[in-house]
Amino acid sequence: MKGYTKPVFLIVLVLLADQILKTWIKTNMYIGQEFQIIQDFFIIHFTENNGMAFGMEFGGELGKLALSLFRIVAVIGIGYGLHHLIKHKYHRGLILNVSLIFAGALGNIIDSVFYGVIYGYEKLFHGRVVDMFYFPIFTGVFPEWLPVWGGEDFIFFRPVFNIADAAISVGVILILIYQKVYFKEEIKEEPSTNSEVIED
Repeated sequence: MKGYTKPVFLIVLVLLADQILKTWIKTNMYIGQEFQIIQDFFIIHFTENNGMAFGMEFGGELGKLALSLFRIVAVIGIGYGLHHLIKHKYHRGLILNVSLIFAGALGNIIDSVFYGVIYGYEKLFHGRVVDMFYFPIFTGVFPEWLPVWGGEDFIFFRPVFNIADAAISVGVILILIYQKVYFKEEIKEEPSTNSEVIED
């Protein structure tokens, strides 16, 4: 169907890349194993999380189930929204960015819904999301005078993430950056006496 080719292609591309890499990591590495790609700045570090993007947790078994179900509802909503954008011919950039968000959400849903059953460690809807990208670009110590974190070590960027997380983040950031382009409306000029043309 017209207008769907590029979004569908992008979604399939992101999903394939995400799941192929996760499958390779899951079947060739053990939890906590890592190797350097670019010195200490770009590391492949195998970890899994029970929660949201970038390793954030949402506690307990019921919390995990609720999060998985929420993800499913959310991705259905995003999918419907994407269909609406394409059908009504919104800005192509907006459509592609929403496609990234949809693909990323769907990629992590596959992990949380099916990985527990596929890899034999949990029941349906209780799988763990596979993460691997780690960029500890800068390390240091918070100054002593800083409340709460004073004197503690910090790492930027600490979270470990995957292709799906990256797709969601890129989609959201680009929408925020280009929102004036994506959502601009024609401003109708208010009639004024100065703009009137007086005919003889």
